Amino acid sequence: MPTSLPTSNNTITAPIAEKIPHEMVIHQHQRVDNYYWMRDDQRNDEKVIAHLNEENSYADAMLAEQKPLQTLLFNELKARIVKDDNTVPAKDGKYWYHSEINGDQEFSRYYRATSFAGDNKMLLLDVNERAKGHDFYDLADISISPNDEIMSISEDTDSRRIYSISFKNLAKTTARKSSIDTEDEYLTDILLETEGQVVWANDNKTVFYVKKDLDTLLGTQVYRHKLGTAQADDVLVYQEDDHSFYMSLDKSRDESQLYICLHATESTHYLVLDADQPDGEFIDLFPYQEQHEFHADKMGEHYYLVTNYKAKNFRLMKATAKQLGDIDSWQEVIAHRNNVLLEGIELFKRFIVITEREHGQIRFIVHTTHGENAGQQYPLLFDDPCYFACLDDNPEPNSTMARLYYSSLTTPGSLFEFDLATGQRKLLKQQKVLGAFDKEHYQSERIFITARDGIEVPVSLVYRQDSFKKDGTNPLLQYGYGAYGITIDPNFSSEIFSLLDRGFVYVIAHVRGSEMLGRQWYENGKMANKQNSFNDFIDVTKALIEQGYGAKDKIFASGGSAGGLLMGAVVNQAPELYLGVGVHVPFLDVLTTMLDESIPLTTNEYDEWGNPNEPHAYQNILAYSPYDNISAQPYPNILVTTGLHDSQVQYFEPMKWVAKMREFKTDDNLLLFKTDMDAGHGGASGRFKSLNDKALEMSFFISLLSA
Repeated sequence: MPTSLPTSNNTITAPIAEKIPHEMVIHQHQRVDNYYWMRDDQRNDEKVIAHLNEENSYADAMLAEQKPLQTLLFNELKARIVKDDNTVPAKDGKYWYHSEINGDQEFSRYYRATSFAGDNKMLLLDVNERAKGHDFYDLADISISPNDEIMSISEDTDSRRIYSISFKNLAKTTARKSSIDTEDEYLTDILLETEGQVVWANDNKTVFYVKKDLDTLLGTQVYRHKLGTAQADDVLVYQEDDHSFYMSLDKSRDESQLYICLHATESTHYLVLDADQPDGEFIDLFPYQEQHEFHADKMGEHYYLVTNYKAKNFRLMKATAKQLGDIDSWQEVIAHRNNVLLEGIELFKRFIVITEREHGQIRFIVHTTHGENAGQQYPLLFDDPCYFACLDDNPEPNSTMARLYYSSLTTPGSLFEFDLATGQRKLLKQQKVLGAFDKEHYQSERIFITARDGIEVPVSLVYRQDSFKKDGTNPLLQYGYGAYGITIDPNFSSEIFSLLDRGFVYVIAHVRGSEMLGRQWYENGKMANKQNSFNDFIDVTKALIEQGYGAKDKIFASGGSAGGLLMGAVVNQAPELYLGVGVHVPFLDVLTTMLDESIPLTTNEYDEWGNPNEPHAYQNILAYSPYDNISAQPYPNILVTTGLHDSQVQYFEPMKWVAKMREFKTDDNLLLFKTDMDAGHGGASGRFKSLNDKALEMSFFISLLSA
């Protein structure tokens, strides 16, 4: 294994952090954290900032000779992107909405028109103008009032996912002829410190929003705001003191009701308000029950509920308002199935589109609910045996057409429209990939690999046919996540083709902790079962080497956030398998974070990782926590990235981990740490700026092959 990348200055030394012991004792067990001092919640400690800058300078110096390759890769990635692009117009009410992006613009412009063809086209918002003067900019949401006259805009300019909400008078937008907003188009109303989401009551002047707790960064309060009044006069309509819940807002599909949705890892609670009576009180949709997970929606007189009540993989039930309080009186629409996960529904006046997953593959079933064919059901069909698809924007419940997004590892993103009465489909648009891309040059596979406990783990992979030989000679990059029940489907990404064209095999290991194989797959990869996620990833790597998919000395791995935790555990437990590892916005100091309720998102996640205030959960987490299990051993070449303003995984977790790794690792392999001093958990903003992060990791991996 190479000891370093080429560098023009071999006298460069890595930053060595000061050690200041910090003792922590719980359950009669003591840990000493020498780098606890790196935590600065205000992000202005001169010593902390200086060390981060030193790490950035060191990384830049060590990567200097690969800078031309990074630039080449960035240009490759950028060259595949269509500069002038637009979305397909979607009808919502009496208008058709779409967005456009042109030239070197980082952000889109949003429009509406009175027809699909674009009659009376009007610019609603130029995000490039809104982003001017900001190092970071994120448009979370725009929403239109029911009468189409007011637009809300939710924006974050410091990457902490704390959003300000503004309101725009679209009548004045229509009147002006310039493409640049004028100040008088905006109402004086500005809502600060929010989650970014707005739901409109049907009176067109009342909105509800979730306000953030600035310490925990949790949404804990729902406020009612009347347009034309000060935020200070807003009315608190609900407060949630149990911080194990995430809070969001929703509106029923028939637009008759507003919902406050509370989601813990294993429990759900809904409160409801008549959308025509915004000054009323939110009440329970039905009594709360622990470990009852569900999603509720309404069409006409019936509520439809995707529920895990007596159904681990969920089932679909319906009920009238009078029946809601007695769960045993609900009517079953789709029964529970042991081998099929019911993921969600989309309600239409005459149809329900069901999203479900069997043996790892997502699919869609149309149920006809009204008309002469009521009771009929059939699948919406695609061509590839292994793919990703999801319901797209379908704002009109009266429609008999449904749009679905579709792609695979070799098929660019495609927007299909299905006739729900016949199942016939029409391709509305397929993502263009510029350059020499030809999908026929690439081959994808879905295989299953037997883990050490006899369980079969699904694996998606793709390679270029003319450069792949199943003889153990190809470099291989394996990606993983494995948490929160989030399934990483085999979606198309034009970026990976820069690796495939250089002989790489790209792999997604669908380790336990996702819901790829149903709810049990998730439960077998969390809390006390978390080690299964790491075992799966490692066993997939070993099997891919044994089966000739990758060269044993050319294996790379990458993961971010909870996938960064996966990487941290894997390099502790099987460092010899990997030549290089990418670790991005990583959750590495699991035990310390989960013991600290002041850190954002901690209390929400006890049902994911366990509550280490309980001795058995403490021991479970201690056994794998990447920061706590660093040891004196050789490690792979590692690239770590984070954002200073990350609100989900704090910057000091990777900062501490890198410092401790430098102290313990016994090799001369590269350990590089890059902090974006402007970004948060999502990385750089803008469609081109974010490509720099991809090019950085790719050039790091490719350079290791020739070092």
